[in-house]
Amino acid sequence: MATMLPVAEATGRCEIRPGSYVARVDTNPEGRAPGVSYFDAQRRLQLQRARAVVLCANGAETPRLLLNSATSRFKDGLANSSGLVGRHLMFNTYFGVHAQFPQPLNEYKSVQNSRIVLDFYDTDPQRGFYGGGGIDARFGKYPITFALGGLPPDSPTWGEAFARSLAEQYTRTMFFGAHGTSLPMATNNITLDPFLKDAWGLPCLRVTYQDHPDDLKNAEFLTARATEIAQAAGALKTWPEPIRPQSESVHLLGTCRMGNDPRTSVVDRFHRAHDVPNLFICDGSSMVSSSRGQPTETISALAFRAGEHLAAFAKRGDI
Repeated sequence: MATMLPVAEATGRCEIRPGSYVARVDTNPEGRAPGVSYFDAQRRLQLQRARAVVLCANGAETPRLLLNSATSRFKDGLANSSGLVGRHLMFNTYFGVHAQFPQPLNEYKSVQNSRIVLDFYDTDPQRGFYGGGGIDARFGKYPITFALGGLPPDSPTWGEAFARSLAEQYTRTMFFGAHGTSLPMATNNITLDPFLKDAWGLPCLRVTYQDHPDDLKNAEFLTARATEIAQAAGALKTWPEPIRPQSESVHLLGTCRMGNDPRTSVVDRFHRAHDVPNLFICDGSSMVSSSRGQPTETISALAFRAGEHLAAFAKRGDI
């Protein structure tokens, strides 16, 4: 967004309305989406008309919006004739190992990820489980978050010794993050909470998630390899994160999956909803696998591709 929105605004054909909050995607008797209803910054309900509607709220808020857009025609939620809107939620596993080195590394400077290892990306049946992933070197902690949880478990937690440890170790500590597979399971899903409402009176989302056993075995494997790499690089001390069932994620994928068959998918290969011809979904929800790592570049590439097809549809009057 930070890269592309200024470019879009510079064309004179893009308007940003901060403080807006989409309530639902509207539909007409023909089953098309003439626009979206949204609350403006003053919480007044407005209708924005459009030839095409594109949802980009990722793997949680996109299915929530579709489910909140149910009508008498789309009783189970918009674009949900397959019953798969909200299903097959994937998080990716993300654990890793912290390491302290004898010399300053200054990992807090410059790029977020300075190195990455993809030697274990592919599945190897000899491991005894499905999955793979990448190991990246990063820091990711500002001074306050480092003070709250960046030191080894046996470090002092108060007083002069604590302050000295922070000063000595802030530039000498790094994190070897292990991004791993998340298998798509229909039982992992986004649904609407039957009781809880948000500040605008709309049903909140409810997340149901349980890691597949292979995902956690894969996380253990990748974290062990990350520890070996850190120690081989000369780390004086390493302490891995505990491998435990995940209850949060920033990678929200798979809840409006892509496919050719409307019975088993929500959008087609052009990101167009099977049920609504002028509705497109361009975010992580269309992914059918978790990509074993950072999905942002894949999502961006698919969005550019979807934009090209959307423009082509518009030129020939197909939306």
